[in-house]
Parts: sequence; structure tokens; C-alpha cells
Amino acid sequence: MAWNEPPDNRNKDQDPWGRRPNGGGNQGGGPPDLDQVLGDLGKKLSSLFGGGKGSGGGSGGGGSSSGGSSGPQNVKGLVLAAAIVVLGVGLYNSFYTLDEQERGVVLRFGTFHKIEMPGLRFKLPIVDQVEKVNVTNLRSYSYQDLMLTEDENIVDISMTVQYLAQDARDFALNVRSPERSMEDAADAALRHEMGGVIMDEVLTAGRAELARNVRERLQSYLDNYGSGIQVSAVNIREARAPREVQDAYDDVIRAREDEQRLINQAQSYANEVVPLARGQAQRQLEEAEAYRAELVATAEGDASRFTQLMTEYQNAPEVTRERLYLETVSGIYRDVNKVMLDVREGSNNLMYLPLDRLSNGASRMSDDEIDRLSERLEQRSRNRN
Repeated sequence: MAWNEPPDNRNKDQDPWGRRPNGGGNQGGGPPDLDQVLGDLGKKLSSLFGGGKGSGGGSGGGGSSSGGSSGPQNVKGLVLAAAIVVLGVGLYNSFYTLDEQERGVVLRFGTFHKIEMPGLRFKLPIVDQVEKVNVTNLRSYSYQDLMLTEDENIVDISMTVQYLAQDARDFALNVRSPERSMEDAADAALRHEMGGVIMDEVLTAGRAELARNVRERLQSYLDNYGSGIQVSAVNIREARAPREVQDAYDDVIRAREDEQRLINQAQSYANEVVPLARGQAQRQLEEAEAYRAELVATAEGDASRFTQLMTEYQNAPEVTRERLYLETVSGIYRDVNKVMLDVREGSNNLMYLPLDRLSNGASRMSDDEIDRLSERLEQRSRNRN
């Protein structure tokens, strides 16, 4: 017979979409009863934990007594199952691992308890809370903005800050947002230092000193906050004038470079000239020293001769006076080219032969010329006589 034939008295439950007969149980082909499933689960859990006493007591009491005792058993089984699940999840979440570069800040009931080191660690479920902090990772923050300098000029400056969380407890608990606090402190430190320098220092050789001052001030701010952050480095990547006046500042920079080039050229010239001048000065000093020594020696010699002459004069005044006169006259006439002769009245003519000139020019005259000159002089002398 087909499954959808009208039922008779013998097979009245063959239609699966038909009405389920009273009496409980899944005696036909319909879906399982939910209460029955929960009851079976409760029975199994009860039997596992010692609650299976009298499990078959309701079998002889009919369907109604079985259905009435399954309600409390189902609730008890569900509670027990939930407790087991919660306990398992709690145990699973109680174990955690810290890497080598991490430190664990343990809070118990919301209050700091201890610092955990790397490795496999345990925490109390619900009671403990762990905040992991990386203490070796070097964090970086970049910043760029327009700054006002001491001489009221605007500079477009960019900066990079490198830092790390040195103290895990302070980093996790003292400041609500350590990274944001560090960024705000870096901005404040840079603006404070920029307000104390002029524009030329920032654009040229003053960047290193500016970065050092910003780092010191930023670290001071973070220490006052108790943030647990250690600033590793501050780098002023770029500092330039605004685009609107960039050309003018480029001209200034070129002029400064030309100035430096001229200074270098002058220094090079000085390096060449100064040693030469020093050598000449040293030579003149040595010549002056030699001249002084010569004058001193001459004066000392004259003084010695005068002393000796005075001794001779005291012994023989007349002789000494005559000798001095003759020596003086000889010295005077030694270099005189003119000769004056005392020709008295009525005396004969005196022939003067310039022997000094002849002796000076003798080296330039040949023997024949000297003979002819001698004959000419003899002839002139005969004619006069």
C-alpha cells in the first residue's frame, strides 16, 4: 500500500505528516522530540557524575510519569554542561605566552600586581588582566609643519623621532595613550626650540644643535609625564623656507656660498704669502743683527785705538800731533782728482803729468800707444824750453 493511502485501523501512523499519536516517544517516522533529546542528554550527564540513580524507575509507570521526571533532570544537565564549558574556556584562556621582546603587566582586580618576564605564564581567570608591552621594538614618529622662528620668519620643517618603551609598567598604566602623548610632546618641544633660533641657523649649520635640544626637551617632557618612553634619536630631516619665498632664500644661500668661496681663496692666498713674508722679515732681522754687531765691533775698535793713541799722545804730544796731521791729509788727498800747485811769481813753468790717470788707463792702452804718448810729451817739453 502507498504511504499516502488513507489509514486503517492497523496502520494508522504510516503518514509521516500525519498526526502523532498520544503517548510520547518517537514511535512513528516523524522528527525527534526535543524534550526527549534533552532528557537523554541529562540522563547521560547524570550517569557520568553519579546522578543516574533510579533512572529506570519510571519505566513501569507509563508515559506520563516518564515525562514528568525529565524536566528537572534536563535543567541540571544543562547547568552542568555549561559549567564544564566555562571551566574549560577559563583554563584555556588562563595560559598565555610572552615573546622575548615583550613584558607582561599583570593587573589583579584592576590594580597593578607584577611584571611577567618572557615565557609561558598563567593568570587567574576573570581576576587577572595582562597587558603585553614590547620593550625592544624601536618605534618611529614623523612630523612636518610650519614653524615660527625667533626672527619672525616661517620655516617648513620635518622631523623624525625614534623611541622605545623602556618601562613597561609606566608605559601601560601612567598614560592613557603613550603614543599620542609622545607625539604631542614632540610637537611642543620642536615649537619651543624653533622659537629660540633664527631662520639662518635652521637652514644652514644649526640643524644638529636644534635636533639635540629638541631631544633633551622631549625627554624631559616624557619623564615628567611618567610615560616610560625613552627617546633614542631626533632627526631634523629637512628645513626650508616656504615655497612663496624659496627663490629669494636660494639667492641668499648662493651669496653665502660665494662668500665662503672667497674666504677660502683669501685663506689660500694668505697661506702662500704669510710664510714668504715671515721669511723676509726673519732675513731682515738677521741682517739688522749682523749690522748691529758690525757697528758695535767697529766702535769698540775705534775706542780701543783712541785709548792707545791717547796713551801715545800723553808720552809724545808733538810727534803724535804731526803724525795725525799727515795721516789725515793723506787720507783726504787719496781720492782727490784735482791737484793745486803753489806757483810763485817769477818761477819757471812747471809741467804736471797726471800719473794717476795714466795708471788708471794703462791697463786699457797698448805698448805702442804708451810709447807714442811718451814721445809726444817729450817733444812738447823740448818746445817749451
